Amino acid sequence: MDHQLSLEDQNFKRQFEACIITPADFNHQAHIRIAYIYLCQHEPDIAYQNMRNALLTFLSHYTIDPAKFHETLTQAWILAVHHFMVNAAPATSADDFMSQNPKLLNSKIMLTHYSEKVLFSEKARQAFIEPDLDVIPRYTYTVSAGK
Repeated sequence: MDHQLSLEDQNFKRQFEACIITPADFNHQAHIRIAYIYLCQHEPDIAYQNMRNALLTFLSHYTIDPAKFHETLTQAWILAVHHFMVNAAPATSADDFMSQNPKLLNSKIMLTHYSEKVLFSEKARQAFIEPDLDVIPRYTYTVSAGK
């Protein structure tokens, strides 16, 4: 897997981590983009930790209730993006990756893996819960991606 980051991706990451991007601009596509960026640079466990930390910092910076953070959704999206990265042709940027994998732009795709009852539970918000409908594939090797 040899996915690349564009200059725009690198700038987006810097802006997100510096909280220059506003909450209004941090939509679902932006979430997928930052997940892709972290996964290009790190294996999934570290990418998840980086994304989690950045999201919590973002919420704190904008004085958004930290309860808005959702552990299961964050980790599940990292797993889903990683799955698509493993099974897709190498991409030259997050935009290229998303154009190759438009299914990821459907924010409701997690409902094919989780029932609403499980996904939107308080337990799932506070800790990762495995899917109850369909497993999200995991891979045991480290991502080796270009930067």
